[in-house]
This record gives sequence, structure tokens and C-alpha cells, in this order.
Amino acid sequence: MVYEILNDHHLGQFYEIEDKAGISLKGKKNIQYAYLEADSIVEKLIDFSNEKITKATFLIPQIHCASCIWLLENLYKLNDGVLSSKVNFLKKELYVTFSNSATTYRKIAELLTTIGYTPSIHLNDLEDTQKKGMDKRFYYQLGIAGFAFGNIMLFSLPEYFGLKEVLFKEVFAYLNIALILPVLFYSGQDYLNAAWQGLRQRHLNIDVPIALGMLTLFSRSLFEIFSHSGAGYLDSLAGLVFFLLIGKWFQQATYQQLSFERDYKSYFPIAATVLKNGIETSVALSQLELGDVIVLRGGELIPADSILQNGRANIDYSFVTGESEPLSKKAGDKLYAGGRQTSGRIEICIRKKVAQSYLTQLWNEDTFQATTTSNPTSELANRIGKYFTYIILSIAFITLLYWLPKNVPLAINAFTAVLIIACPCAVALSIPFTFGNAMRLLGRNGFYLKNTNVIEQLSTLTTVVFDKTGTVTTATKSQITYEGMPLTTTEKVAIHLLSKQSTHPISRQISTYLAGSLKNTLALFNNSIISDFKETVGKGIKGCSNGLQITIEKNRGIIKGTSLTINGQEKGVFITQNQYRNGFQSLINQWKNAYQLFVLSGDNDKEKQTLEKWLPTTNLHFNQSPKEKLQFIKNLQNQQEKVAMFGDGLNDAGALQQANVGIVIAEDTNNFTPACDAILDAQQFDR
Repeated sequence: MVYEILNDHHLGQFYEIEDKAGISLKGKKNIQYAYLEADSIVEKLIDFSNEKITKATFLIPQIHCASCIWLLENLYKLNDGVLSSKVNFLKKELYVTFSNSATTYRKIAELLTTIGYTPSIHLNDLEDTQKKGMDKRFYYQLGIAGFAFGNIMLFSLPEYFGLKEVLFKEVFAYLNIALILPVLFYSGQDYLNAAWQGLRQRHLNIDVPIALGMLTLFSRSLFEIFSHSGAGYLDSLAGLVFFLLIGKWFQQATYQQLSFERDYKSYFPIAATVLKNGIETSVALSQLELGDVIVLRGGELIPADSILQNGRANIDYSFVTGESEPLSKKAGDKLYAGGRQTSGRIEICIRKKVAQSYLTQLWNEDTFQATTTSNPTSELANRIGKYFTYIILSIAFITLLYWLPKNVPLAINAFTAVLIIACPCAVALSIPFTFGNAMRLLGRNGFYLKNTNVIEQLSTLTTVVFDKTGTVTTATKSQITYEGMPLTTTEKVAIHLLSKQSTHPISRQISTYLAGSLKNTLALFNNSIISDFKETVGKGIKGCSNGLQITIEKNRGIIKGTSLTINGQEKGVFITQNQYRNGFQSLINQWKNAYQLFVLSGDNDKEKQTLEKWLPTTNLHFNQSPKEKLQFIKNLQNQQEKVAMFGDGLNDAGALQQANVGIVIAEDTNNFTPACDAILDAQQFDR
């Protein structure tokens, strides 16, 4: 049945990728999915949905080989409604995006079941994040190898102790042969199959020398036992397979632990602003509960599926769907994790647990990968594996050819010894262990990498570019003053409420500065309405508050600061005295001999004198728009520079994505950008 389905859709290549592709459907019961017609149930299973598309994650325990991945990522050929599908092999998950007008969640579940990949759907397990990474077959393989290893060593005791009883030695040697057969051809079959497939494709993978070592141990042991010239090395062969499987299990367990930490142990060093009894408090995402009311401002990301309670929402779902046109939402509407509020302040009520795993999945989308980087980590692994195999085989055959004319038994002995001893297990495991462990250690210290490829990119850097405001300066400690026409209490409140809508560091400074002078007055304006709020990236904000039309934007005049205009009349300027982050000066001193260092600022040059103490004037650039920052990075790369860009994620998305490594400095707000490659907790800046 599966063959006919695939053949009708010209997917016969499925059977060419692997010898035994797919899963047998014999004896499998027919699963009914009628319950997936209920919107209330499907709503709990999907990741995102709008009028056009739905995104969903299916757990597919049966995924086990290259054929599985190839077929599942070609689902669109079996169902026209499937727009895209992507497999996460380690987590056994399938991410599907489908058109609501062409298919349904139920039809996709039924299709997967029909072709042998029944999704695991259990409503009571929705919050269970730790999926089983190994199937029963692997544990059978491991158990048999361990059992045989122990018993073969036991039966080899006469040989170990040099006992002279020939009968004992022969009987136990034949018993060892019986024990080794399931170890080699069942427990070790994955390595043998992988090596054979690699040779069929004319590719020397890392499994080829492993398989050669196993077969050499086996054949040489049989020769010695049957010719009564020795006891063979069957204990070593059983030990090799057993420890290979132990390594495989440990590698899988390590990846699962890393995945768990990435998803749920405060992977993003950001918090949500919880509103309780009229008081706003910053709370880590991992501590948010169902029913919590959180406040979002312009530029902040929705951390969990929610219901809009108050405010005017314009949600940009480009992080999720790739479409940048904001969707207008009203009170009572559903909001999905991953959307970004583009206008003013809103209040939302959480209706699903914070899905940081979903945010991580979105962060890793190919759409947001830097265009200048490839996949160096996997290239490194393949390159080392290939060269290691060539070198081992070359040494083995050179050894054979050297001794063959002189001493045939010695030549065979030396040839097989090279293949037996030079086991590439450590090489096969060292790269994922090293990079995976590096990611874990960096994460524990507040530096969160998108993936292991970033580690490789970090080692090649030649140039470092810093944004200024909110990156090398901190919004929490800066001093701000106002110069200009006196402001009435009503005007101060209106400015405070408007600037409170934005997450930009200067807007937050203005809001905090005015709140300190208003004290208890703000309580009288709790019901004030903000309308026509608009934030122009790199320029400023404007909107209507308490009946006043207010504009706060960059001032490029004689007085350097942020200008304030009310109802068309220029009122004055907010002047900010920037506070540079702890460690910035020492960081510059450490790096200036190793890298070219630049500062790009969207502000005017009022900080020029301060920065000239640390960097040459030619490396300081002010009044830079987001497009100019992006072009600056491109120009450096055209000069063959490898560039790291440090930004705050607000105005720097283009430059962050263009850079070889884009790093966002995150304060306590939920405003990181999917375009970045890494997130640095602001408190760890000096490290």
C-alpha cells in the first residue's frame, strides 16, 4: 500500500536511499482520528494558526534513517495542502506548515499514519518536553552486546591465565564464536550498514574504518581459533561494539539534555513584565503561569499563546510566517507565541505554557540564518572523518605491501593490527561532544548561541562592530535631564505614557525620568488612552496622549539630545548622559590588538569625545540609519573581513543578520531579534 502511494507520486527514490526503508505496517491497528475534527482539541496541538496557514509539530517515534527524513520532507508531494515540512532527527519531530483551505490537521495525521509514520498524539502529554530519543531496538542491541561482552571475557579466562587444558580452551573458544555472532550482525549492524551505504555512494564516511575494524577482528579471530594458532580477539570485538553503543547512548543523552536546557532553563535571558494589582514586575519567562497578565510594548515578542485584554495590537508574525504585514487585533482575540507587537503598550493574558522550545525552533529557521555563513561544523566533521579514513587505509596497505615480500604472516598480522587498533570512535564523537559542551557552558554563563556553527564562526573573526545606544551604553543607569519650556503635569503624564509604549532605551529613560517627578499623580491617569502611536526605527516615536499630539525624535541641531514637540510646537530637549557598561574600556583594550574595532551609532556625535579616548576617530560613525549600518557591514565583508556585530536587537536587525556573527545584548525586556546568532545577557557584558 505504501509502495503504491509513493510510486503514484513519483517518490520511488525512497527505496533507493536505504535498503530497508520505512516501517512495516503488518499487524498495525487502524487509528481513528475523528477526534481531531474538534477545534478545541486541535487548538491545543498546533503551534500557530491564522486565516491562511497553520503550523504544527508532530512527534514521530518511527523516524530512524535517511529515507524517513527524505520522505517526510517531501510531504508536499503527497498532499497539496502541505506548504513545507522539516524533520528534527534528534528529537524525532516533524514541523509542518499547511494551508487551511487545502487540508486539515486530521488529514495530515491520517496521511502520516498511512505511510507508516504514525504521530504520537497524547493530549495529557502536551506539556511533557522530554521525548524518548532511543527506541526499544537500540536497547536490545546494547543489552545483547553487554551480555556477550561479559560472558566472552568469562569464557576467555583459560587463555588469560595461560591454562594448558586444550579441551577447555577449544570449547570456550567455540562458545565465544556463538556469542559474537549476534553482537556483530545484530548489535553492530547499524555500523556495517552505514559503511556499506557509504561505499555504495562512493563516499568514505567515518563508519568505514569502524566496520573494517570489526570485520577484521572477527575474521582474524575465526582464523586463529579454527587453525588452533591462537584464541582470537572476540572479547575485544564484543567490547568495541558494546562501548560504541554506550557512546551512542551517551551522545543521544547529551543532546537531549542540551535540548532540554536550550528550551526550558531560561534559554533566553529575557523576562516578561507581569501586571499584578496595578504594579509591573519583571519575571523570568520560565516562571510565568497560566492566567498571568503581561504587558508588551512596541518591539516586544509574545512569549506564549495568549488572549488580548487591553490595548490596540498590531502583531507582526514575520518571525513565524515570513509575512511582515502586521495584523490588527482587538480585545478578546487570540495571539500566538512568536508574534511581535509593533505599536504601543498592550496587556495580554497567558492561556498556554511558555513555549520556549517553539521560540527556539523559530530562532533556528533557515530564513533567519546569516547569508554569509555555511555549515562549517558539519563540514569539519565530514572532512575529519574522510581524511581519517584515507589515512588509516593508506597506513594499513603500505604496511601490508612493505612486509608482504619479507614475511607473509607478519604482513597480515601488521595489516590487521592497524585496522583493529586505529578505531575512530573518539573522532566520531569528539566534535558533537566538544561543541555541545561548549554551548552548554556558555549558556550557563549567560551567552546563548543559536547553534554550534556559531562557535566555528567566532574563531574566524577579524572585525568587531558595536552599536552604541543600549549596547555599549546601559539604559538602566543613564542620567537624563530636560531643557526647554516648562511642562505642565498633564503634559508630563502624556509624555510619560507615550514613551512607555516603546522599548527603545531612550524612550524608557524618558518614561522613568518623568515617573519620578509625577509620583502619585500617575494613578489619576490610569484610564488614559494612547492613540495613533507610531515608532519609526532609528528616528523616534509619536502619538496622541491625553488629547495632546506628541512627537519625540532625534535632535540633530545645536543642542544634542532628543527633541520634544507637542501639538506642533517645539517644547525642548531631553539630554541623556550615557553610562557605559562595566568592562567596555577593558574590553576595547583587550581586543584592539586582535581585531579592527568600530562603533556605529544612530545618535548624533555628542559622545565622540568620550569614545575617542578608546578608539580612533576614523572608527567612530554617528547618525547611522539601519540601512547604513547594514551597508557598513557589507563593505567590511567585501574587504574579506569576518565581522561580529553587537547590537540591542531594535534597530540593528539587518546588520545583525548580515554579519558573520550577530550578537544581541539583552536587558530585561523581551525584544531579541530572530536575525541574531547569539544572545548575551547584559549583566555578563564585561566577561
